[in-house]
Amino acid sequence: MAVCARLCGVGQSRRCRRRQRNNQQDQGSDSDMDEEEGERIVGQRQGVAGGGAGGPELGVAATAGPSDASEYGSGHVNRGGSLDRTSTGPPHPQSLVELPPELLVEILSLLPGTALPNVALVCKKFRQILNTETIWRRRCMEEFGMKEDLRKMEAGGVSSQDLYVKRVNPRVKSGRFMKLLPDYEHMDYKDVYTHLLHPYRHILGLWQPDIGPYGGLLNVVVDGLFIIGWMYLPPHDPRVEDPMRRRPLFRIHLWESKKATVECMYGHKGPHRGDIQTVKKDEFSTKCNQTDHHRMPGGRQEEFRTWLEEEWGRTLEEIFHEHMQELILMKFIYTSQYDNCLTYRRIYLPPVKPSDLLQPGLFKGTYGSHGLEIVMLSFHGNSARATKLTGDPNVPAGQLTLDVDLSRPVVLPDLEQQRNIEELSRLVMGVHEQVQREVEQQASGTSATVRHAAEDACGAASGEEELAADLEAFSHSCQCDPSATSSSSSSSTTTSTSTNPPEAQPFVLPLGVMARNEVYPRTCRKCFYGTGLIAGHGFTSPERTPGLFVLFDEDRFGFIWLELKSFSLYSRLTDHLPHAHAPNMERFEAMLRNMQSWTS
Repeated sequence: MAVCARLCGVGQSRRCRRRQRNNQQDQGSDSDMDEEEGERIVGQRQGVAGGGAGGPELGVAATAGPSDASEYGSGHVNRGGSLDRTSTGPPHPQSLVELPPELLVEILSLLPGTALPNVALVCKKFRQILNTETIWRRRCMEEFGMKEDLRKMEAGGVSSQDLYVKRVNPRVKSGRFMKLLPDYEHMDYKDVYTHLLHPYRHILGLWQPDIGPYGGLLNVVVDGLFIIGWMYLPPHDPRVEDPMRRRPLFRIHLWESKKATVECMYGHKGPHRGDIQTVKKDEFSTKCNQTDHHRMPGGRQEEFRTWLEEEWGRTLEEIFHEHMQELILMKFIYTSQYDNCLTYRRIYLPPVKPSDLLQPGLFKGTYGSHGLEIVMLSFHGNSARATKLTGDPNVPAGQLTLDVDLSRPVVLPDLEQQRNIEELSRLVMGVHEQVQREVEQQASGTSATVRHAAEDACGAASGEEELAADLEAFSHSCQCDPSATSSSSSSSTTTSTSTNPPEAQPFVLPLGVMARNEVYPRTCRKCFYGTGLIAGHGFTSPERTPGLFVLFDEDRFGFIWLELKSFSLYSRLTDHLPHAHAPNMERFEAMLRNMQSWTS
């Protein structure tokens, strides 16, 4: 009520406020005077001031003061020399409700759309002002990225056959094309905001579908007059540099009844009835109410051939590798079970920090017979991590596929030695063995510390002697172990040498290393030791195997899997992804932990 009182000027009426001002003026005057007498005295004072160099205007300014003149405009001066506040000029607004309508529109359009319904409850004038299209158009643009004019907007992501259909009159056997979608020219921004954008704002952004080990990437955006859920598909293997492919899974739009309608876009018979339900925070599900639209006349064989052409860009006869054929058929059988209902969990893009090696984000990568998959690159201190958003039966979506130690750079030898797989393995395995020793020493040191702390707590006098002996023996063993000394010195040499590496080092894959894409960069910026996750079918016996992380440029990097003798090339996903950035690093790391728990 206090806010409403301040906005509307509730309290003393204007008559009371005017009477109060008159009383103050009467107290400040020597005697009562009528308006003509006041004007005569002001004229005399202006005449006296006009005799100076300043003229009449300067005389008034000198008497009233510049601040008073600017505040009260053309007010009169009373006998006491002060400015008369009961002037004939425009009254000074006492509350927001007294402002001109155009100013109120500008002010209210700055408020978030969620606050405007409460503002409409303040008074009748505010409720009328909030019917202005300018306010809601600005909210639609700033909060949801609607950039085009509602009256001229094209329906994005929809084909012409979805907009119009021929209705045939059976009596005359003729027909005319009728518009399937509502007439948006008679809608306004307030309806679009209130009944479409605001109710479904919680599903905008990036999501990962729960499709077992395969995962996926869904981007829900405001597209024209629709909210559309686009499923992002990697380009056809092995063209990792090509842009992502998109397929609409569902869309939401308004009808004339000002009610949002959900339609399923899966299948080959056009849009049909669907439903969206919020499961819990950062999780929602979609359901198709007409699954017969997903079936094809030729049965499952025709559906498989169509799916194969869309998914892989080829026919089954063109895939000669028998193991790859089995993987493809397995994926079709598994994913086709989810054409009826799907659950999605929210994912965020990683936050950007100045210390990052390159800008984090989403990348497409080659994974041998599994084809192209999508990973998320993020930075955590001295570690760069790539998490799978799409996966396979061996390493499912949500798992940490690459873990790179940025504190352990590797200096590449000359091109001739780079072509030798044994030479590259020697360099990487040398760093790997050093990491293993450090982990073991740290584990033994931690256990020794815990043991000696317990002995000290018991007050054993011999504990201190044993601790000193252990420390002396540990120091002696470190100094006498030639392999440890050489590894440590080589590591320090490597680090110091690579402090300022050349911007473009020549790079070539070792002979015998398989690459799905033979067109890879021939120069690189930096190389680091890292590990990659490999596992058997069904994510059995997972193991982290050493490899080499190769940074080519801001948009491409690679990883050499030494044990598998294969190379993966990753290229940045450059699509615009609004509503996808993490609020902070804590929320992002919590999301990564949840992703791993979904598939573990």
